[in-house]
Amino acid sequence: MHVSRVLVSASLFGLSLSASSCNGKWATLVQSTLSSSTTIQCAAANQRWSDFAAPSPGAVVTVGNENDVAKIIAAASKTNTPFLVQSGGNGWADTFNISSTGIIIDISQLKNISFNKNKTQVTFQAGVTNEDMINAAWDNNARVSVSTCNCVSLLGATLGGGLSRTQGTYGLNIDNLISVNMVDASGVKKTVTPKSDPQLWWALTGAGANFGVVTSATYKSQPVPQAQNTAWTGLVFFNESQIEEVITAIDQLTLEPAMQMDIYFTASPLDGKPGVIFLPFYLGSEEVGRQKFASILNIGSILDTTEVIPYNTWNSAGDPFCTDGGRKPSYTIGLKKMEPTAWRNVWNAYTEFFNSYAEANLTTILTECYPTAATAKSVQSDGSTSYPFRDIKCYAIAIPWYTSPSIDAAAIAWGQQVRSYWAASAGTSCTSSYVNFAHGDESLAQIYGSSLGQLKQLKKKYDPYKRLNQWFPLS
Repeated sequence: MHVSRVLVSASLFGLSLSASSCNGKWATLVQSTLSSSTTIQCAAANQRWSDFAAPSPGAVVTVGNENDVAKIIAAASKTNTPFLVQSGGNGWADTFNISSTGIIIDISQLKNISFNKNKTQVTFQAGVTNEDMINAAWDNNARVSVSTCNCVSLLGATLGGGLSRTQGTYGLNIDNLISVNMVDASGVKKTVTPKSDPQLWWALTGAGANFGVVTSATYKSQPVPQAQNTAWTGLVFFNESQIEEVITAIDQLTLEPAMQMDIYFTASPLDGKPGVIFLPFYLGSEEVGRQKFASILNIGSILDTTEVIPYNTWNSAGDPFCTDGGRKPSYTIGLKKMEPTAWRNVWNAYTEFFNSYAEANLTTILTECYPTAATAKSVQSDGSTSYPFRDIKCYAIAIPWYTSPSIDAAAIAWGQQVRSYWAASAGTSCTSSYVNFAHGDESLAQIYGSSLGQLKQLKKKYDPYKRLNQWFPLS
């Protein structure tokens, strides 16, 4: 159903009757307190990375001032208005239940970034993406731990754990947090550090979306001159007949702190047909990087495009994933082991789905592998964060990518089938699903692992009215 959209200013003089009629009591309660840079859009549609199971709010509130977040959440809570906070709009889970009675609080315009004098800390707002931070750090002769996709919200990814190419050296993104400014479920602002509220800090660092809305944070930064801020990486193309050799080599390779790697089944940029692409990453020179990944590279590739590149281009290979829209009901699992027969089955299922639907030619199998040894001092393996899967080596994701809802059933069946191949050979005692990659049909035990029991208890303490209940809710 098409609904016309009205854009109005939610300032002292601005919130019109049209806006009030689409937003209800919460808007009336807060209209005279919001800054002029915050706007309200009455809309049935909301642009996100994936249209599959996307929320359809009655209004989207685009926040222009960090202080307005607390005011909006307080009003929504007092009027029992469901709300979802959105930054990059990249969350692809089907756990959202926002409808025309609810609102999206869009914080994507909160973009301030500031480094301290010696570049050892950076303070930034919740709308900052990985790319925003990379560019700011580059300009400041610094390196900051970020996730691997440019368009994703840095804080959004971080609060679920935050995988990073440099996590072997600097730890997960959550290990780089120093303090956060947040708004609780009632609209109360607070600053949280590991010492000020250890329980809340623990819950935020792994299950953050259930415990508050982080509007800004202070983070560790590493001073690194641009000339030294480089790594060796790039795409290496293999033939599909080499899958078993490549998977075996990946499984047997122990990643050292400066190493990271991805492997894709995706449409090859060489000919558009299903291809096998390996992406090694080494925080150092090409010579040493090639030595570290020799067991894979010596298999013999079709094409090797690796080179030493600057920090501000490390994520470039993933930029095609940043296209908004389309349907992408993704499925994931954590792996300690990669078994060649299972991956041959995954390849066969992938090519069958790819070839069956012409519009699904962006469908991708993406697997990211990371070092797990806690070698850097910044890595916290002592239970001070709730992220439970620090011993997982690889995170595999099946992403059917298409446009027509008529393919939904086939895409869901395919994603579940691929996930079942991985689950049978994952090498883990229990099935695990990284919260930032998960679909929504998993059990909470798969999402939160050994932290689940304590998280549920803390949820009762910090959000007793279950207002923060959109992202893999604990209540």
